Amino acid sequence: MITLEYIRKFAEKQKTAFIGSVDGEGFPNIKAVFTPRKIEGNSFYFSTNTSSVRTGQYLKNPKASLYFYNRGRFRYEAIMLVGTMEVLQDAGIKEEIWQSGDTMYYKEGVTDPDYCVLKFTAVRGRRYCSLKSEDFSL
Repeated sequence: MITLEYIRKFAEKQKTAFIGSVDGEGFPNIKAVFTPRKIEGNSFYFSTNTSSVRTGQYLKNPKASLYFYNRGRFRYEAIMLVGTMEVLQDAGIKEEIWQSGDTMYYKEGVTDPDYCVLKFTAVRGRRYCSLKSEDFSL
């Protein structure tokens, strides 16, 4: 059985995550991102640009997916989550997940208007490992 703790530990070991959004024509869009800055229960927090295409898509349609994988030498494991994505502008969460190197992307610092936080909240998922798949609810 997949638990939130298992998902958190698995996600924290990865260097890359993939987020999915829905464009204006209803097509899925996938993007590689850095792993979440914060994981709390079934919610995952990412930093991004307010002006990004993905942010605009989430504001119009919050349906989203999140995918983590580990490709080992002899074993492949992946966890796909589906849920909703919120675009947060709250100063508290922006400060909480801010990292010193972020000024490379947001020149005005934590108050840069082009800096926001994406909060993904998972409702269910699917795990693949060792030629087996397992659906689960959260």
